[in-house]
Amino acid sequence: MTVLKAIFMGLIQGLTEFLPVSSSGHLAIFKNLFNVNTDTGLLFDVLLHVATLIAVCIVYYKDVIGMIVEFFKMLGDIIHNLIELFNGKRKYRKIISNMHRKLVIMILISSVPTAIIGFAAKDMVEAFETALLVPGIFLIVTSILLFIADRLEEGNKTIKEATYTDSLILGIAQGVATMPGLSRSGTTIFTCLLCKFDRNLAVKYSFLMSLPAIGGAALLELSDVEPALISGSDIGCYIAGMIVAGIVGFICIKVMLLIVRKKKFTYFSIYCLVIGVLSIVGYFCI
Repeated sequence: MTVLKAIFMGLIQGLTEFLPVSSSGHLAIFKNLFNVNTDTGLLFDVLLHVATLIAVCIVYYKDVIGMIVEFFKMLGDIIHNLIELFNGKRKYRKIISNMHRKLVIMILISSVPTAIIGFAAKDMVEAFETALLVPGIFLIVTSILLFIADRLEEGNKTIKEATYTDSLILGIAQGVATMPGLSRSGTTIFTCLLCKFDRNLAVKYSFLMSLPAIGGAALLELSDVEPALISGSDIGCYIAGMIVAGIVGFICIKVMLLIVRKKKFTYFSIYCLVIGVLSIVGYFCI
Protein backbone atom coordinates (compact mmCIF):
# COMPACT_ATOMS: atom_id res chain seq x y z
CA MET A 1 0.00 0.00 0.00
CA THR A 2 1.21 3.51 -0.80
CA VAL A 3 0.74 6.60 1.37
CA LEU A 4 -1.51 8.10 -1.31
CA LYS A 5 -3.83 5.08 -1.24
CA ALA A 6 -3.86 5.13 2.57
CA ILE A 7 -4.79 8.82 2.61
CA PHE A 8 -7.50 8.23 0.03
CA MET A 9 -8.91 5.34 2.09
CA GLY A 10 -8.79 7.55 5.18
CA LEU A 11 -10.74 10.18 3.25
CA ILE A 12 -13.32 7.58 2.23
CA GLN A 13 -13.60 6.33 5.82
CA GLY A 14 -13.98 9.82 7.29
CA LEU A 15 -16.62 10.79 4.73
CA THR A 16 -18.62 7.57 4.79
CA GLU A 17 -18.46 6.48 8.45
CA PHE A 18 -20.82 9.22 9.59
CA LEU A 19 -22.56 10.12 6.37
CA PRO A 20 -25.13 7.36 5.73
CA VAL A 21 -23.43 5.76 2.74
CA SER A 22 -21.49 2.82 4.32
CA SER A 23 -17.77 3.17 4.96
CA SER A 24 -17.21 -0.59 4.80
CA GLY A 25 -18.99 -0.80 1.43
CA HIS A 26 -16.92 2.01 -0.09
CA LEU A 27 -13.66 0.60 1.30
CA ALA A 28 -14.53 -2.82 -0.11
CA ILE A 29 -15.30 -1.32 -3.53
CA PHE A 30 -12.08 0.73 -3.47
CA LYS A 31 -10.00 -2.35 -2.58
CA ASN A 32 -11.58 -4.36 -5.37
CA LEU A 33 -11.19 -1.68 -8.02
CA PHE A 34 -7.59 -0.74 -7.15
CA ASN A 35 -6.37 -4.14 -5.88
CA VAL A 36 -5.43 -2.79 -2.45
CA ASN A 37 -3.96 -5.47 -0.19
CA THR A 38 -2.94 -4.55 3.36
CA ASP A 39 -1.73 -8.09 4.21
CA THR A 40 -3.22 -7.75 7.70
CA GLY A 41 -6.86 -8.58 7.14
CA LEU A 42 -9.22 -6.02 8.61
CA LEU A 43 -6.50 -4.27 10.64
CA PHE A 44 -6.27 -1.13 8.52
CA ASP A 45 -10.07 -0.90 8.33
CA VAL A 46 -10.24 -1.14 12.13
CA LEU A 47 -7.55 1.52 12.61
CA LEU A 48 -9.49 3.87 10.34
CA HIS A 49 -12.58 3.20 12.45
CA VAL A 50 -10.55 3.99 15.60
CA ALA A 51 -9.64 7.37 14.09
CA THR A 52 -13.31 8.16 13.56
CA LEU A 53 -14.04 6.88 17.09
CA ILE A 54 -11.70 9.58 18.38
CA ALA A 55 -13.67 12.12 16.34
CA VAL A 56 -16.88 11.01 18.09
CA CYS A 57 -15.22 11.42 21.50
CA ILE A 58 -14.19 14.96 20.61
CA VAL A 59 -17.63 16.03 19.33
CA TYR A 60 -19.51 14.46 22.25
CA TYR A 61 -16.77 14.93 24.85
CA LYS A 62 -19.18 16.15 27.54
CA ASP A 63 -21.32 13.04 27.22
CA VAL A 64 -18.29 10.73 26.98
CA ILE A 65 -16.69 12.21 30.09
CA GLY A 66 -20.04 12.16 31.92
CA MET A 67 -20.59 8.51 31.02
CA ILE A 68 -17.09 7.48 32.14
CA VAL A 69 -17.45 9.29 35.47
CA GLU A 70 -20.92 7.89 36.13
CA PHE A 71 -19.83 4.38 35.14
CA PHE A 72 -17.25 4.30 37.92
CA LYS A 73 -19.68 5.94 40.35
CA MET A 74 -22.19 3.19 39.54
CA LEU A 75 -19.58 0.55 40.29
CA GLY A 76 -18.99 2.24 43.65
CA ASP A 77 -22.72 2.28 44.39
CA ILE A 78 -23.07 -1.38 43.42
CA ILE A 79 -20.23 -2.33 45.78
CA HIS A 80 -21.84 -0.20 48.52
CA ASN A 81 -25.19 -1.94 48.03
CA LEU A 82 -23.56 -5.40 48.17
CA ILE A 83 -21.85 -4.48 51.43
CA GLU A 84 -25.15 -3.22 52.81
CA LEU A 85 -26.82 -6.46 51.73
CA PHE A 86 -24.26 -8.69 53.43
CA ASN A 87 -24.40 -6.54 56.60
CA GLY A 88 -28.17 -6.91 56.70
CA LYS A 89 -28.75 -3.18 56.29
CA ARG A 90 -31.04 -1.49 53.80
CA LYS A 91 -29.36 1.84 53.07
CA TYR A 92 -29.15 1.17 49.36
CA ARG A 93 -28.13 3.72 46.76
CA LYS A 94 -30.10 4.14 43.55
CA ILE A 95 -27.99 2.87 40.64
CA ILE A 96 -29.74 4.55 37.68
CA SER A 97 -30.05 8.04 39.11
CA ASN A 98 -29.36 10.33 36.13
CA MET A 99 -29.30 10.54 32.34
CA HIS A 100 -25.65 9.59 31.88
CA ARG A 101 -26.06 6.47 34.00
CA LYS A 102 -29.04 5.32 31.98
CA LEU A 103 -27.13 6.07 28.79
CA VAL A 104 -24.27 3.86 30.02
CA ILE A 105 -26.64 0.96 30.72
CA MET A 106 -28.40 1.36 27.38
CA ILE A 107 -25.14 1.37 25.43
CA LEU A 108 -23.89 -1.68 27.35
CA ILE A 109 -27.12 -3.49 26.46
CA SER A 110 -26.77 -2.43 22.81
CA SER A 111 -23.19 -3.69 22.77
CA VAL A 112 -24.13 -7.28 23.64
CA PRO A 113 -26.01 -8.23 20.43
CA THR A 114 -23.57 -6.14 18.39
CA ALA A 115 -20.62 -8.10 19.79
CA ILE A 116 -22.31 -11.47 19.29
CA ILE A 117 -23.33 -10.75 15.69
CA GLY A 118 -20.01 -9.07 14.86
CA PHE A 119 -17.95 -11.98 16.20
CA ALA A 120 -20.13 -14.60 14.51
CA ALA A 121 -20.07 -12.79 11.17
CA LYS A 122 -16.38 -11.76 11.17
CA ASP A 123 -15.21 -14.35 8.64
CA MET A 124 -18.28 -13.83 6.48
CA VAL A 125 -17.72 -10.06 6.37
CA GLU A 126 -14.11 -10.55 5.25
CA ALA A 127 -15.28 -12.96 2.54
CA PHE A 128 -18.00 -10.59 1.33
CA GLU A 129 -15.47 -7.75 0.97
CA THR A 130 -13.54 -9.65 -1.70
CA ALA A 131 -16.22 -9.05 -4.37
CA LEU A 132 -18.33 -6.11 -5.52
CA LEU A 133 -21.64 -7.99 -5.50
CA VAL A 134 -22.47 -8.08 -1.78
CA PRO A 135 -21.48 -4.44 -1.03
CA GLY A 136 -23.60 -3.43 -4.03
CA ILE A 137 -26.66 -5.30 -2.76
CA PHE A 138 -26.37 -3.88 0.74
CA LEU A 139 -25.86 -0.35 -0.60
CA ILE A 140 -29.25 -0.70 -2.28
CA VAL A 141 -30.70 -1.88 1.05
CA THR A 142 -29.16 1.22 2.67
CA SER A 143 -30.78 3.34 -0.03
CA ILE A 144 -34.20 1.93 0.84
CA LEU A 145 -33.72 2.54 4.58
CA LEU A 146 -32.66 6.15 4.00
CA PHE A 147 -35.60 6.81 1.68
CA ILE A 148 -38.00 5.57 4.37
CA ALA A 149 -36.18 7.46 7.17
CA ASP A 150 -37.09 10.88 5.78
CA ARG A 151 -40.76 9.85 5.71
CA LEU A 152 -41.08 8.54 9.26
CA GLU A 153 -43.20 10.47 11.74
CA GLU A 154 -41.37 12.77 14.13
CA GLY A 155 -40.50 11.20 17.47
CA ASN A 156 -39.84 13.00 20.74
CA LYS A 157 -38.45 10.22 22.91
CA THR A 158 -35.56 11.28 25.17
CA ILE A 159 -33.17 9.13 27.18
CA LYS A 160 -35.62 9.35 30.06
CA GLU A 161 -38.46 7.85 27.97
CA ALA A 162 -36.26 5.37 26.06
CA THR A 163 -36.53 1.73 27.09
CA TYR A 164 -33.93 -1.00 27.43
CA THR A 165 -35.83 -2.89 24.75
CA ASP A 166 -35.03 0.03 22.41
CA SER A 167 -31.33 -0.33 23.19
CA LEU A 168 -31.46 -4.09 22.52
CA ILE A 169 -33.12 -3.54 19.14
CA LEU A 170 -30.56 -0.87 18.27
CA GLY A 171 -27.72 -3.22 19.21
CA ILE A 172 -29.09 -5.86 16.84
CA ALA A 173 -29.34 -3.25 14.07
CA GLN A 174 -25.73 -2.19 14.64
CA GLY A 175 -24.58 -5.81 14.56
CA VAL A 176 -26.33 -6.48 11.26
CA ALA A 177 -24.80 -3.28 9.86
CA THR A 178 -21.33 -4.88 9.93
CA MET A 179 -22.21 -6.20 6.47
CA PRO A 180 -20.19 -4.28 3.82
CA GLY A 181 -22.47 -1.82 2.06
CA LEU A 182 -24.97 -1.55 4.90
CA SER A 183 -24.40 1.86 6.49
CA ARG A 184 -23.92 1.61 10.26
CA SER A 185 -24.98 5.20 10.90
CA GLY A 186 -27.84 5.01 8.40
CA THR A 187 -29.13 1.71 9.80
CA THR A 188 -28.91 2.72 13.46
CA ILE A 189 -30.34 6.21 12.96
CA PHE A 190 -33.18 4.70 10.92
CA THR A 191 -33.84 2.26 13.78
CA CYS A 192 -33.70 5.09 16.35
CA LEU A 193 -36.31 6.96 14.35
CA LEU A 194 -38.46 3.81 14.20
CA CYS A 195 -38.21 3.68 18.00
CA LYS A 196 -39.52 7.29 18.04
CA PHE A 197 -36.28 8.87 19.28
CA ASP A 198 -35.91 12.62 18.96
CA ARG A 199 -33.84 13.28 15.82
CA ASN A 200 -30.93 14.88 17.69
CA LEU A 201 -30.88 11.98 20.14
CA ALA A 202 -31.01 9.50 17.24
CA VAL A 203 -27.73 10.89 15.87
CA LYS A 204 -26.09 11.13 19.30
CA TYR A 205 -27.07 7.63 20.37
CA SER A 206 -26.01 6.14 17.04
CA PHE A 207 -22.52 7.62 17.34
CA LEU A 208 -22.06 7.00 21.09
CA MET A 209 -23.25 3.40 20.62
CA SER A 210 -20.42 2.89 18.12
CA LEU A 211 -17.70 3.55 20.72
CA PRO A 212 -17.61 0.14 22.48
CA ALA A 213 -18.36 -1.66 19.20
CA ILE A 214 -15.42 -0.05 17.38
CA GLY A 215 -13.14 -0.29 20.42
CA GLY A 216 -13.97 -3.98 20.89
CA ALA A 217 -13.45 -4.73 17.19
CA ALA A 218 -10.07 -2.99 17.32
CA LEU A 219 -8.90 -5.00 20.32
CA LEU A 220 -10.12 -8.25 18.74
CA GLU A 221 -8.39 -7.53 15.45
CA LEU A 222 -5.16 -6.36 17.07
CA SER A 223 -4.97 -9.57 19.07
CA ASP A 224 -4.94 -11.58 15.82
CA VAL A 225 -2.30 -9.52 14.03
CA GLU A 226 1.19 -10.93 13.60
CA PRO A 227 3.70 -8.08 14.07
CA ALA A 228 6.00 -9.68 11.49
CA LEU A 229 3.41 -8.93 8.79
CA ILE A 230 3.55 -5.19 9.43
CA SER A 231 6.42 -3.33 7.79
CA GLY A 232 7.73 0.12 8.64
CA SER A 233 6.17 1.54 5.49
CA ASP A 234 2.79 0.08 6.50
CA ILE A 235 2.89 1.91 9.83
CA GLY A 236 3.46 5.24 8.10
CA CYS A 237 0.57 4.56 5.73
CA TYR A 238 -1.71 3.58 8.60
CA ILE A 239 -0.93 6.77 10.54
CA ALA A 240 -1.52 8.96 7.48
CA GLY A 241 -4.86 7.25 6.81
CA MET A 242 -5.95 7.59 10.45
CA ILE A 243 -5.17 11.32 10.60
CA VAL A 244 -7.20 12.02 7.46
CA ALA A 245 -10.08 9.81 8.63
CA GLY A 246 -10.23 11.53 12.03
CA ILE A 247 -10.25 15.09 10.69
CA VAL A 248 -12.77 14.42 7.94
CA GLY A 249 -14.91 12.35 10.33
CA PHE A 250 -15.12 15.26 12.80
CA ILE A 251 -16.45 17.54 10.06
CA CYS A 252 -18.94 14.93 8.85
CA ILE A 253 -20.46 14.43 12.31
CA LYS A 254 -21.40 18.10 12.31
CA VAL A 255 -22.83 17.77 8.81
CA MET A 256 -24.80 14.67 9.81
CA LEU A 257 -26.62 16.57 12.55
CA LEU A 258 -27.90 19.04 9.96
CA ILE A 259 -28.89 16.26 7.55
CA VAL A 260 -31.08 14.49 10.12
CA ARG A 261 -32.70 17.68 11.39
CA LYS A 262 -33.58 18.88 7.88
CA LYS A 263 -34.57 15.43 6.54
CA LYS A 264 -32.07 15.31 3.69
CA PHE A 265 -31.56 11.53 3.66
CA THR A 266 -33.17 11.24 0.22
CA TYR A 267 -30.08 12.64 -1.54
CA PHE A 268 -27.92 9.97 0.09
CA SER A 269 -30.55 7.37 -0.74
CA ILE A 270 -30.18 8.19 -4.43
CA TYR A 271 -26.39 8.14 -4.16
CA CYS A 272 -26.35 4.71 -2.46
CA LEU A 273 -28.75 3.35 -5.07
CA VAL A 274 -26.53 4.53 -7.94
CA ILE A 275 -23.29 3.23 -6.36
CA GLY A 276 -24.98 -0.05 -5.44
CA VAL A 277 -26.25 -0.65 -8.97
CA LEU A 278 -22.86 0.28 -10.46
CA SER A 279 -21.13 -2.13 -8.06
CA ILE A 280 -23.40 -4.99 -9.08
CA VAL A 281 -22.90 -4.18 -12.76
CA GLY A 282 -19.15 -4.02 -12.17
CA TYR A 283 -19.19 -7.42 -10.51
CA PHE A 284 -20.63 -9.04 -13.62
CA CYS A 285 -18.66 -6.98 -16.15
CA ILE A 286 -15.17 -6.65 -14.68
